[in-house]
Amino acid sequence: MALAMMGVGEKRMVIKVRGKDEVIRHLMDLGFAPGAEVLVVGENVAGMILMVKGVRVALDRGLASKIMVA
Repeated sequence: MALAMMGVGEKRMVIKVRGKDEVIRHLMDLGFAPGAEVLVVGENVAGMILMVKGVRVALDRGLASKIMVA
């Protein structure tokens, strides 16, 4: 399932990052590598606030939909 479909308070593990090479590299630099745990801290119409590797990161839903979680 895509990270963009998660609700506030859910915690899941990243299994794959999709997209062009530069998008994948950017998301992995932010900490969204396979095996990383992601917690949804908050959300609004524009995007999501996530906790990954102890850091809060804001992503729009377009980028969040490129991250697959289980």
